[in-house]
Amino acid sequence: MTDLEQLLTVQAHDTQTDQLRHKRATLPERARAAELKVVLGDLARELEVQDATRADLARELKKREDELALLEEKIKKEDATLYGGGVSNPRELQALQDEIAGMKRRVSTIEDAVLELLERLEPVEVEVATLETRRTENSDELARVQAALTVAEAELDVELDAVAAERARAAAGIPDALLAEYTQLRTHGGVGVARLSGNRCEGCHLTMAAAEVERIKRSGPDEVAHCEECGRILVH
Repeated sequence: MTDLEQLLTVQAHDTQTDQLRHKRATLPERARAAELKVVLGDLARELEVQDATRADLARELKKREDELALLEEKIKKEDATLYGGGVSNPRELQALQDEIAGMKRRVSTIEDAVLELLERLEPVEVEVATLETRRTENSDELARVQAALTVAEAELDVELDAVAAERARAAAGIPDALLAEYTQLRTHGGVGVARLSGNRCEGCHLTMAAAEVERIKRSGPDEVAHCEECGRILVH
């Protein structure tokens, strides 16, 4: 096999390597993992907002419930004083009754506030639970996808290593200058050498002038020729 024929074999391995690398970079698991990370980020931010709302409502609710408990305890003590027989002065009794009535009105107001807070808190609690469920589901899926991605990458890495070894064997006998020229040409479109099929370059698929084709065909098998259209090395 001539050096140029061997170079075609190297090109085939390089093309296969490019395809495998592209496949590795565009694995569906990789795209899905990226999507899930975006979803989890959005969920985390939404949860942060809902958690803050829930915490504010819970603090306000506790404040109201504590205030309610203190008032109820105070009413209980004042009732005991009112009906315990220790106060006989009518004015003092009236003042005590008025104070108890005022506290009971305050209790009613606080109870309404507590009910309102509970009504506001309930949908927030539901939303937090829903978000946490979604976060768990997406986190579990991400773990599965990342595990599958690791397996897929490992399988492709094995293929890449095998192709690289074959490529190294194919390139071993090619002159350094020819290999360097091929490598430079390959930076434009991934193809540095192509076969001349009839009067057409299989690299750019353009038809060459008949005189140039005839000149190339008359050249020796190891003489390097180039496509006049794309500049790639031609093998004839």
